[in-house]
Amino acid sequence: MDKTNQEETLASFVRWGESQLLVRAMILTSTRAIPGGAADIFSDYDIILGLSDVRPFFEERGWLEAFGHLLVMYRDPLTEEDGLFTSGNVVQFEEGLKIDFSLWPGEKLRRIAAQAQLPDEFDAGYRVLLDKDQLTARLRPPSYQAYIPKPPTETEYGESIEDFFLVAIYVAKYLWRDDVMAAKFVMENFMRHEHLLPMLEWHLELEQDWSVKPGLYGRRLKQWLRPDLWVDLESTYTGASLPDNWAALYHTIALMRKVASEVGSRLGYPYPEELDRRTMVYLKKIENSVLPGVQGK
Repeated sequence: MDKTNQEETLASFVRWGESQLLVRAMILTSTRAIPGGAADIFSDYDIILGLSDVRPFFEERGWLEAFGHLLVMYRDPLTEEDGLFTSGNVVQFEEGLKIDFSLWPGEKLRRIAAQAQLPDEFDAGYRVLLDKDQLTARLRPPSYQAYIPKPPTETEYGESIEDFFLVAIYVAKYLWRDDVMAAKFVMENFMRHEHLLPMLEWHLELEQDWSVKPGLYGRRLKQWLRPDLWVDLESTYTGASLPDNWAALYHTIALMRKVASEVGSRLGYPYPEELDRRTMVYLKKIENSVLPGVQGK
């Protein structure tokens, strides 16, 4: 990433903030605030605005025109917590900038700065761009360790595998019914992202001594995952045909078995071989439609 362009962009944000009476502080968080972070030209700018009054920034969009021509945006509702109102929005500009604004009252920043421990959002990395009222003067420096996965307990490990196999049965039933869209939704959201992805992250953390901060939704997983596991992961993706999706289901299970067995071995946790075997028998019964009481589709 071109650091010069980033610094020029941040300088323009600061100039805007200095001209705004209601803007009392501006803090950069997330990837662009981490030294050596994996940002690129499409990475968001995550900006916390410390405001003397949040409502004007919530109620109208005109202030966003200072950053470019608004293309699309998502806006959080105005919410209240501990007597403070906050909001935020995610904005994509036609010129290419994408900014995630958090709209906070300045008092919230003051309270965070007074805490003994930084919240994860700040401990992962932050950079104060503007502070007119010394709201952030007492903020502790970030450790950059937030969001790095911790080793699972044996219970967490076992429950993740059991839940994975339970969800696999739902996928098989949807495929038997020719409900491919439902099957893909469950496979993608629950089997892959809720259970397989954490297991893959535990595996790569074991390889990297629990030092890697994985991206959301499996971002940058290819960079860290062992090559053979990445090839296996690729085999779990397929099109719309029923035979291909049955194959993808079994490939996904095979990958979970391979990764979970290695993770369990490294952590000293037993892999549930019997659960695996019995579930596979049951899945084959569904696929072949030989369950008692099943009379065709």
